Amino acid sequence: MHNDDFTTGVEDGLRLSKRIYFGNDRSVAAPKPVTPMDKATGSLYPTSPMVYAVIINPMIVDNPDMPSYQPHVHGRCNPPALIPLQMNSISFEVECFLDTAFVSMSGSWRVHCVMGNKKCTCRVAVPMGEEGSILGAEVEVARKSYSTRLALIDENEEEESEAKPEEGGLLKAHIFTFTIPQVDGGSNLSIKVRWSQKIMYKDGEFILDVPYSFPEYVTPASKKIPKREKIQLNVNCGPIAEVSWSTTSHQLKERKCESGKLDLLYEAQVLKWSNTDFVFKYHVSTTNLYGGVLLQSPPTPSFDQREMFCLYLVAGPDKSRKVFRKEVVFVVDISESMIGNTIEVTKNALIAALSKLDQEDSFGITAFNNETQVYSSTLESATNESIINATEWINTTFIASGGTNMSNALDQALKMFSGSSKSIPMVFFITDGAVEYERHICEDIHIQLQNNGSELCPRINTFGIGSFCNHYFLQTLAMIGKGQYYASYDADSIDVGIQMWFSKASSSILANIVIDGLDDMEVYPSTIPDLCSERPLIISGRFKGSFPEKLKVNGIVADTSDFTIDIEVQHANDISLEKILAKKQIESYTTEAWFSQDEDLEKKVAKISLETGIVSEYTHMSLWKTEPQDKPSKSGKKQGKKEAGSQNTEDPKTEKIKVLHHLGLGFGNTIATSENIPPGFGHKIPNQTEKLVRVTGNCCTNLFGKCCCMCCIQACSRIDNQCGIVLTQLCGALTCFGCVECCE
Repeated sequence: MHNDDFTTGVEDGLRLSKRIYFGNDRSVAAPKPVTPMDKATGSLYPTSPMVYAVIINPMIVDNPDMPSYQPHVHGRCNPPALIPLQMNSISFEVECFLDTAFVSMSGSWRVHCVMGNKKCTCRVAVPMGEEGSILGAEVEVARKSYSTRLALIDENEEEESEAKPEEGGLLKAHIFTFTIPQVDGGSNLSIKVRWSQKIMYKDGEFILDVPYSFPEYVTPASKKIPKREKIQLNVNCGPIAEVSWSTTSHQLKERKCESGKLDLLYEAQVLKWSNTDFVFKYHVSTTNLYGGVLLQSPPTPSFDQREMFCLYLVAGPDKSRKVFRKEVVFVVDISESMIGNTIEVTKNALIAALSKLDQEDSFGITAFNNETQVYSSTLESATNESIINATEWINTTFIASGGTNMSNALDQALKMFSGSSKSIPMVFFITDGAVEYERHICEDIHIQLQNNGSELCPRINTFGIGSFCNHYFLQTLAMIGKGQYYASYDADSIDVGIQMWFSKASSSILANIVIDGLDDMEVYPSTIPDLCSERPLIISGRFKGSFPEKLKVNGIVADTSDFTIDIEVQHANDISLEKILAKKQIESYTTEAWFSQDEDLEKKVAKISLETGIVSEYTHMSLWKTEPQDKPSKSGKKQGKKEAGSQNTEDPKTEKIKVLHHLGLGFGNTIATSENIPPGFGHKIPNQTEKLVRVTGNCCTNLFGKCCCMCCIQACSRIDNQCGIVLTQLCGALTCFGCVECCE
């Protein structure tokens, strides 16, 4: 289901749900009509875990407990209507380690909108927060259970390429969905979903933001049904100074507080479900830059038995610490694929970024399609006048047209820097496309940075728009240039995404970082980026043998003076480093495997993915069903319900029912880039009319493609009326066959 189909389905579902009669005992009002503003702002997308009844035939919509005997409804819903199911209970468990949160959600929903003697498909949708990544899901309903599993992608297997996005996968980059088939009306679904998400950091505080805002219409209609919310939160910042918390959106009770740890609980009986996300802010009780190193042995069944380490550096809340002066060059894709809202929000975000520069900073702007256009041949000081002039140039020049030639633009940007040791040069590269020569670009940039004679080499920050650009190319480029990578997959999030990316990358407080003692170890990322005031620096890896008792971190600060800090090494007994490091390791290995085209490294990524349950480019997720099977009795007949409930009378049967649509970022789409297809997340599924035109068109092409035009003209000129009628009927019959194929 395409994103537009999803919002249309929810709109139709809310309209259909008005047919459901609940009697006089109703605690919430009927769903309000969907306004154009709701659709425009994307408010129909889930902001909390949701379950929808997928309705194709509106006749089955009714209260399973209290039929209303409403008049017959003709027609079918296309796209299918999505009626939000009422939620009976919800519980969250959140574990916070360093910059990562692991969330486990369990809840219960009831199919309140389908007749008791009818069945429907149920669609589960789970928003996963900032940089969310699905870990797994389980569902129990009516003596059946469903669960997700990861498996290797077989090169000869076509299941995933044929998987329908509406049956499971990513609706948006942060919304995971899957469907449960053939659920009886009136049934209860017990659902558990696990995911990981990023903990943000700003102004010395860690900020946890978990999607927890439920719409009013998921509240059960009956007042007699108890509604209880529960959030259990555990924070572990390692064996450092005490952790304090300042802000919370829900009333938490502190159950335990130890050195570097918090144990908190929110539990309440409510009349209506929460309509605000769960936001929790906490900080470490220190004003200085701090860090540590955690060591841990791998679990016994792990195929990689090398020891693990994790080094973290955090800027702390000291606002007097200066950030580096900057020489900034924006390199922006203005090819035809950026047309429409994409180029407009990119322009607005770029202008907003320019306004955040200090007057001591300098900037340049390069726009590229087939050609490269430069705002100024030299960098200009970020004065009010120059920013106004740059804004006018952006509005005039940023017209989406032409192809994508990014190599020349990057080369030209690197030549614009002055080589001053008092400011840090930064490239901010924005694109929505992929090109064939990306590895060559990485190699060329790497050589240029190695040959750069200045004390502060240029930092390359990359931003990907949509799913057609090669995000691993952008990650490789950012790693080579010690910069920041970020991505947005739809126009609604580009503006906020670019401003957040620019703010983090331009908040460098410690550069040219060197860590003594890690020379003979596997470290990822392989090049150490700068420490920013708005994001912790986390370096992890594997090693054999002994580890130093202390590590020394060296770098330079904004006034170009040297900075050194000693970091203590401790064993992490109560933190699962494998969970924290697995995603970082998979991303680092995948980037390296793409760049080096190393098949052995691809297999290693797949092994780590299967072992840890974290999705990768080389594994796919599938949905499995487990259902008890009645054993036949000695007489050859199946046992009755009472006999079937006895011990050893049923054997569970487990089978794979579907492969979910690919959950990885992918390696770009050069064909879409060359054809200038606008960016998007996923692929639009053709509607029934498009399918019909395609089927009949293919049929006519196959029929008439065998003949030349002159032959057809000569043949048609000799056809009498009766033969013409026969041919017309034949074409009509072929169209009917096309319709049958389309419906199937």
